[in-house]
Amino acid sequence: MRFTVFTPAYNRGYIIEQLYESLCRQTFRDFEWIVVDDGSTDNTEAVMAELMEKEHFFKIIYEKQPNGGKHRAWNRGIDLASGELFYGCDSDDYLTDDALEVIDRIERSIPADQKAGFAGVCGLKGYKNAEMVGTTFQETEYMDMTHLDRIKHNVQGDKSEVIYTEVWKRYKYREFDGENFITEATSLNRMSADGLKMRYFNTVVKIVEYLPDGLSANSRERFIKNPKGWGLYIAQRIQYGLLSGTGKWDVLTDYFFECRSRMSIRQMANNLQINNAKFIFGVACTWLRYRIQK
Repeated sequence: MRFTVFTPAYNRGYIIEQLYESLCRQTFRDFEWIVVDDGSTDNTEAVMAELMEKEHFFKIIYEKQPNGGKHRAWNRGIDLASGELFYGCDSDDYLTDDALEVIDRIERSIPADQKAGFAGVCGLKGYKNAEMVGTTFQETEYMDMTHLDRIKHNVQGDKSEVIYTEVWKRYKYREFDGENFITEATSLNRMSADGLKMRYFNTVVKIVEYLPDGLSANSRERFIKNPKGWGLYIAQRIQYGLLSGTGKWDVLTDYFFECRSRMSIRQMANNLQINNAKFIFGVACTWLRYRIQK
């Protein structure tokens, strides 16, 4: 199997069929579609049963599990995948008709003796009005870089990552007891820190709509409700040089004030992978700076 197209779903019975229809229109046909339902309470299960009864050329695997968050559904999807390449596609997104054909061509352009140094390939997302999401490099079809190097090359905003399944198996999302969200950047950052590149290309392959009930629209609230995963993300950004100086301490102080009613300073420092005394001193200095600036 060349591709596994994977969809984590939660209460998306009203919209998931548009993704199914886009898969039926694919010009490249060697793929499967895996849907892991993260404990939906709407009609998602019934809609999927109807779709599986329809005539289509690709295999569909549907599995429902207790609600645990998108990252747990994603980890389960990796376990079920048979494809060489793993392409996550949210239930409110859909693919351009030639998306898999384009991705296949770009991936095959990576020399065979260099593929061990790659996590996969990455295209662009676009809106229904054809406007590109975020920014990208110019004057070349593709560039090779790590996820952490994107900003240097003006590749900003949401992109459409396609990762080798065997790579994903090594970099699954961390699962913290009692938490149901962690940003996908935590796994992409780990791949990058280990030197794995992506071949970024300038073609829109996925159409997105950021709905009010989606994770993107509620990201800060979800960070706050999941402090261990949030702490890991902040710790990575510091470790990999994405946060430094006063900007770093602004973020750490924000974390402190959002989490102080739920956990001890020691627990917060542990989540952030920072020395306890240094954390207390830095937050105190940052708070004092805020007061002076007022």
